[in-house]
Order: sequence, then C-alpha cells, then structure tokens
Amino acid sequence: MATFLCCFLLTAITMVLLSRLTFCGPNEIDHFFCDFTSLVHLSCMDTSLTETIAYATSSAVTLIPFLLITTSYSCILAAVLRTPSGTGWQKAFSTCSSLLTMVMVFYGTLIATYFVPSANSSQLLHKGFSLLYTILTPMFHPIIYIA
Repeated sequence: MATFLCCFLLTAITMVLLSRLTFCGPNEIDHFFCDFTSLVHLSCMDTSLTETIAYATSSAVTLIPFLLITTSYSCILAAVLRTPSGTGWQKAFSTCSSLLTMVMVFYGTLIATYFVPSANSSQLLHKGFSLLYTILTPMFHPIIYIA
C-alpha cells in the first residue's frame, strides 16, 4: 500500500506540472502513446523545472526498485553458489536467468529511454525502446512463468 501511495503521489506531482504547461504549434505527438518527453517538447514555455522534477521523481520510482531487484538476485546467486549440488545450481539458474533477463530488458530500456539525453539520440530509438518496455516485457511474462 505504501508503494502504491508513493507512486501515486509522485505521478500526481508530474501530472500537475504537465497540466500547467501551455502548448502551441504542432499538436501531434510523434510517438506510440502520450509519452512525457514528447508531450513536454510540444510546450512553448520553459519546461526545465517540470523536466527536472519529473526526472527526479521517475528516478526514484525506477532506480530504487531496480537496485532492490538486483540486490535480491545477488543474494539469491550467493545462496545458490553455496549449495553443493550441481543440479540445484542448474535449476536455480534456469529459473532466475529468464526473470533476470526480463528485468534487465525492462529497466535497461526504461533507463535508456528516459535518462539518455534526447539531444544525443533519435526519436526512432526512443520509440524502439518504448516498444521493448511497454509491449515486449509484458508479453513475455506469462511465457517465463509457465516455463
């Protein structure tokens, strides 16, 4: 419940900041969905404060869970390596490797999309990363849990 409330409040801050922006010029977003970065680029006012606060809140919501997940997998790896059974290693690695791969794909593309400066990367690259974390990872979750 605390996680939900924290994410809700952080998202609400971003939504309030976005609602205060003034938009002018083109009204089409060159993206698959109403992405924050694409929406902010349509604004004709100074968006530096909005972007700074949004990136700070999204960093907390993204990096903290990523670090917790990688820490827990490190603990699992350490525990598995302490077991003498080679069969146990194989079973643990086959289970954890697919989950860890999807975590890395999800968070890796999410971090690359929102934390790489947009001046250095193309809109097409951002769209490709967005497809990976919005469509590919949810699509593979049922397959991972069945296997």
